[in-house]
Amino acid sequence: MSPSLAGERVGVLGLARSGLAAARLALARGAAVYASDSRDTPVTRAAADELRALGGDAQVGGYDVGKLAACDRIVLSPGIPPSADILREPALASSAIVPEIEFAVQQLDAEVVAVTGTNGKTTTTSLIAHLLCAAGRDATVGGNIGTALSAVVLRDPQPEIVAVEVSSFQLSRTRDFAPTVGVLTNLAPDHLDWYATVDEYYADKAKLFQNGTESNRWVLNGEDDAARALPGDSPGGRYYFRVASTPPADELGGYLAEDGWLVLRLGESASEERLLPSRELRILGPHNVANSLAAAIAARLCGAEPEAIAKGLRTFNALAHRMEPVIERNGVLWINDSKATNIASTRVALRSLDRPTILLLGGRHKGEPYTGLLPELRGRVRCVVSYGEAADLIDQDLAAHAEVQRVDGPFDEVVRRAAALATSGDAVLLSPACSSFDMFSNFEERGERFRQLAQAEDLT
Repeated sequence: MSPSLAGERVGVLGLARSGLAAARLALARGAAVYASDSRDTPVTRAAADELRALGGDAQVGGYDVGKLAACDRIVLSPGIPPSADILREPALASSAIVPEIEFAVQQLDAEVVAVTGTNGKTTTTSLIAHLLCAAGRDATVGGNIGTALSAVVLRDPQPEIVAVEVSSFQLSRTRDFAPTVGVLTNLAPDHLDWYATVDEYYADKAKLFQNGTESNRWVLNGEDDAARALPGDSPGGRYYFRVASTPPADELGGYLAEDGWLVLRLGESASEERLLPSRELRILGPHNVANSLAAAIAARLCGAEPEAIAKGLRTFNALAHRMEPVIERNGVLWINDSKATNIASTRVALRSLDRPTILLLGGRHKGEPYTGLLPELRGRVRCVVSYGEAADLIDQDLAAHAEVQRVDGPFDEVVRRAAALATSGDAVLLSPACSSFDMFSNFEERGERFRQLAQAEDLT
């Protein structure tokens, strides 16, 4: 039976994907809704028109603080930064402000597997749902992965289990969020354009574990000291995944064996379950072996059998914009890794390649020095093509150590310069280590344009 919100007044801040879905859900459950967005764009106007047609109250181009203060709770879209002026309004100081993801979970009648971390979240979340479906479970994905969790809640019937990608922004204001299984892929500095310190960023990630009980299961990166430590003393079982090291005899989880097989060791007897050789995976790089192990552990903890997990791992393909092979032409392999919006992710991408590489690096700076890429650039990257708002900083950090060619024009010129530089046997890698917001609406739009250009017959 779906919970009713009849008699409640729900405010919604933000009218992008998550906010719009939360407003639809609140209206479907009988609440009176006031939704607003500071932006007045065709997208927000269309969302407001839709909500008014459904019986809600909606505003674009600003907020009515009085209407928000009168709400029983306010649902916050993840795209609104903690520093937003509206969140500092004195009239809202005592208001119950909840992230969209927590609001949705309160309305969801399904088991939740939550995935967070700095990199690998989307691939791991997708893999978990794929493996569970291969095992015959009614599983789907939601959250930061593209489908707002509120939209999943409106599915009729609701799924049996949801793999939910959760960002630090979504976790930051959670109070009651309590997944059955939580996965932490890794930790590295990120979003330093939003957070004052790395510790603040990690503290929001740690909220995944804040409501842990003895029945919880936590899947953690066994080779990342920060990730191992983040749950602190939260109750629940720990399961670790490893790619580059052998686990201690008493450690539960999964690892890459010396013979190249993915192996699980989860039962009380610590008996091993061999899944498949890593060479049979369709996704590139050691980081994706780690993602596969994390997903396999989570799926096994949810009841999937080893044979079904192995079948699912063999049939899972690379996701768009995540080390996605686009085309190989004239001996040059073009790879779309537009989702790589931080230094750590670009480092992982470079480690995955065994070809000389032309690296497209740029966009809107996120706070980390690009010198963090130097160990991976040496011996791998023939040339860095810098572009966008971050080009000055990239040149400043890297030009003394590597060949850097700057392009001050539009993105199409950036890709054409890369094509002119590449020779047979090279890879052209879009792995920008920056956000896309100087030139594009999101990383997907950036990746799509890269794909279109790479596939164009007249590129050079």
